[in-house]
Amino acid sequence: MVINMIKIKNVSKYFNKKAALKQINLEIYDGETLAIIGGSGSGKSTLLRLMIGLIQPTEGEIWIDDDEISKMNEEELTKIRLKMGMVFQYSALFDSMSVGDNVAFGLVEHTDYSSEQIKSIVKEKLKQVGLEGVENLMPNELSGGMKKRVSLARAIAINPRIIFYDEPSSGLDPITTTKIDELIISTQRNLNVTSIVVTHDMASACRISDRIAMVYQGELIAVDTVEKFRKIQDDRVQEFFKTLNTNQR
Repeated sequence: MVINMIKIKNVSKYFNKKAALKQINLEIYDGETLAIIGGSGSGKSTLLRLMIGLIQPTEGEIWIDDDEISKMNEEELTKIRLKMGMVFQYSALFDSMSVGDNVAFGLVEHTDYSSEQIKSIVKEKLKQVGLEGVENLMPNELSGGMKKRVSLARAIAINPRIIFYDEPSSGLDPITTTKIDELIISTQRNLNVTSIVVTHDMASACRISDRIAMVYQGELIAVDTVEKFRKIQDDRVQEFFKTLNTNQR
């Protein structure tokens, strides 16, 4: 039996009467990795912000597990977000904090763990992302790939059921991108989390995903497994493949 972790029902979002998203219906299954692709301005980032409750839909419902979040206040949303981990596009680490303190941030804010317990969890999570012994380094001492790993360690520190990735390969070279893709795959398998990856990188989407969803001009135009997605005879889908292939030559 397939269990829905996230369900988006008839969701539209308008900004100043302009539709950013139009009548989106999407079910994301428990334990799967779904890549949401689309060009700049397609609406994929708006969809991500809706799912984590940063903005509210103009119309429709958003269900996270058994909770409908579209009308929740900030206090209610905070409880729901404890189920979520977020890896931001540019890592979003606190420059004035050490790596260890960055990873510990959510634990300090939202748990009553002792400092020793937090220290142990931080060490464990950094090990899981392939970074050991870096707790005392500062973010400006890290490479782009290392920052992404620290951001992921921070995201999984609270043992979320869902991890959102916002353009995880942005600003990275192809070799580092492949390593981050492998990390996303291993994290999903080891923790059995639901992963939602917003990306414009089709090669990456194909490597990491169980299914791909494409947003085009605010509309969800295709959702399918990677194998079937490649065969979709829709000019907008095929053009996206062609553009990316041209850019990668």
